[in-house]
Amino acid sequence: MSSKVTTATEVEIFGALYHVRGEKDPEYLRGLADEVDQKMREIAQQVSTVDTGKIAILAALNLTDELFQCRKHQDGDRVEIQEKVQELAGRLGEALQG
Repeated sequence: MSSKVTTATEVEIFGALYHVRGEKDPEYLRGLADEVDQKMREIAQQVSTVDTGKIAILAALNLTDELFQCRKHQDGDRVEIQEKVQELAGRLGEALQG
């Protein structure tokens, strides 16, 4: 039996109410919904369609692009940090031998 507690949180996205179940804090879930709502509204201003489904797909693609860009940046930072650690470890080894 799982000890995690799920709660239902009511959120509004693009004018529609949804009951979202999750183990996360309700405020966190509302924040996620607000982000999706904001992205859908931003997309709706840029396209000629009023089809909510199409707007949702375009918003999902945009949010996924943002996620991928963040991951790519994070991976680059991780490589840079690893290289710096190796460099410092080498210099430390030299200093301890010398």
